[in-house]
Amino acid sequence: MKFPVIALLTDFGEDDFFVASLKGVILSLNPQVRIVDISHRIPSFGIDSAGFVLFASFRYFPKGTIFLTIVDPGVGSKRRIILVQTERYFFIGPDNGVLSLALGEEKVQQVREITNPEFFLVHPGKTFEGRDKMAPAAAWLSKGESIDRFGPPVENIKKREVSRACMKGCDICGRILYADKFGNLITNIPASLVECLAEEKGKESLSLFVGEKKFGGLRENYSSAKKGEVFFLAGSLGLIEISAREASAAARIKLTRKQEIRIAASRRKR
Repeated sequence: MKFPVIALLTDFGEDDFFVASLKGVILSLNPQVRIVDISHRIPSFGIDSAGFVLFASFRYFPKGTIFLTIVDPGVGSKRRIILVQTERYFFIGPDNGVLSLALGEEKVQQVREITNPEFFLVHPGKTFEGRDKMAPAAAWLSKGESIDRFGPPVENIKKREVSRACMKGCDICGRILYADKFGNLITNIPASLVECLAEEKGKESLSLFVGEKKFGGLRENYSSAKKGEVFFLAGSLGLIEISAREASAAARIKLTRKQEIRIAASRRKR
């Protein structure tokens, strides 16, 4: 890329000097780079939230983009900093599983541990390795440095397991992956699975169950629900989302990530 892209994803927030420091380091080394902010409002230490946001957004970036993901509770420890090259992209981040979901969608070509001090700031500290090691590595990579020079190859990287939706009888069981800004709850249930159940049992018969509590059914879009109604629909990622029209589903039903949900056809009374 003539003007390479580095996409930043962190839990640093926007009130302090952290994000500005990352950008300053990158631009000092490569003024031609284009920096895109994916988000800096990931919950502090929220590895799973960051992993989901990266998964949801990375595929829409141009080929060759460098994704710099810094959500790093283990900063300064023996955890590795890794550089992953896939068929289309590069990913830099701590080896704590934050890249797992995105890499599950990509063909990984090679992984390197970033250890070469030539690509670090002089006298790097141990409390801000995002600035001192990861940001300069991303900048040097954007200048065309060979991935082989960053450090030794890595065979296995840490993965965070995400539970998959499953069928239990005629019920689809799943869990919450992420709550967005509007309070929509994105689940791990593929919309295609619900479409199959709807064809078999009838779309109008489907309902959402949390424990024994029953909520609204399947809707085509937000406006087809009643105001305030909790319902579910196929979201933009091909996953089922639980929503409330012009309200927060997260606030209405107060689900936790580990709590199981069910989508099931209503049983007819005898």
